[in-house]
Amino acid sequence: MYNPETLLRLHAVDGMLGANLDPSHLFWQGIDILSAIDAMKGAIYFFHAKDTEINERNVRVNGVLDTKSYADEANRSWIFRSVGYGHGALEWKRIASALRLAGYDHVMSIEHEDSLMTPKEGLEKAVALLQEVIIKERNDTEAWWI
Repeated sequence: MYNPETLLRLHAVDGMLGANLDPSHLFWQGIDILSAIDAMKGAIYFFHAKDTEINERNVRVNGVLDTKSYADEANRSWIFRSVGYGHGALEWKRIASALRLAGYDHVMSIEHEDSLMTPKEGLEKAVALLQEVIIKERNDTEAWWI
């Protein structure tokens, strides 16, 4: 499945099939990840924490369906990045909140495909950012501030 609509068609068959949501693929397609998470409410079964950096100059020339070698980072329209190197902490905080609102409260698996840093450095940086943005405790209390 390559977008929420195609996933939801499959999920509607019997509800046993759901998404392993990888926002990096949605980012490079120009899909709004927060809207996608909301649309896939109840159909997100797993989540991959992987980012994408968009090179707007190259997108304006070649579009987002860029098939250049992954090693040609400077000339590609997009490249996979470690969490936080395509979209900042604020966007990842919004993603964590949207996942919680959509009923997903499980693992964020880090997927490293960042060609600009080693797997060790990419993992360390992704862990550091995700520790800041992940909502660890569930607030099951009444709205005490009312």
